[in-house]
Amino acid sequence: MAANDLILSNVKDWVRKVGEIQKQNLGRENLYFETKSTAHDLVTEVDELSERYILQAIAEKYPNHSIMAEESGDSGKLESEYKWVIDPLDGTTNYAHGLPIFSISIALQFRGETVLGVVYVPMLDLLFEAIRGEKAFVNGKRLEVGKKNRLSQCLLATGFPYDKAHNKDNNIDYFSRITPQARGIRRLGSAAYDLANVAAGIYDGYWELNLKPWDVAAGILLVEEAGGKVIRLNQKRGVSIIAGNHAVAEILYKEISK
Repeated sequence: MAANDLILSNVKDWVRKVGEIQKQNLGRENLYFETKSTAHDLVTEVDELSERYILQAIAEKYPNHSIMAEESGDSGKLESEYKWVIDPLDGTTNYAHGLPIFSISIALQFRGETVLGVVYVPMLDLLFEAIRGEKAFVNGKRLEVGKKNRLSQCLLATGFPYDKAHNKDNNIDYFSRITPQARGIRRLGSAAYDLANVAAGIYDGYWELNLKPWDVAAGILLVEEAGGKVIRLNQKRGVSIIAGNHAVAEILYKEISK
């Protein structure tokens, strides 16, 4: 585990440096961004700058590893048993509009299993971390999922796919069904931060459809190492998941399966 501890130390250093880049550029009037798959799916120059920094850091420290990154796709030694899964700026729409809610997500997988994950929220200086089998922490404090078991007690979170205007499997029906039952539902716009909040027991549950691996790889490990449960909705598009403590995750699964 000493090797993982060293890797974790490097990742924490990377995300703090990338976080400084993001803080310095937030709200800049001439910030450049463009659309990707739809008018709702954005990428900014800071996404790309952040990703380049992380890719270079990995190439210098771990040149024999492979990488899956949001903006540049697959790179590195693709045959490697080690794969980095990176979202350099999760919450790009927020960032492009100057809303200070976004995160950096980095996970390391070995033979397809996530063994290390970090989610950093620069504007709040919250650093969530986990090594498989060694619990999850935020700024050194151990994380534990919430203990509620009724939706009426729960603060939940969700999100909506970028193609929500064109695909009927867009979560709106589930949102309408679950909202009246819950104490409250939040939509922050950063899946990695949502999952970190589940791990911290701030959110009692979370669900979202049609995500990408880089959105959730680190966050899922955080939830699991904090004692929570993640249910993968394989019948849905892309990466679709439910997260929470065991009771809430099962309740949400039943609602979404109706």
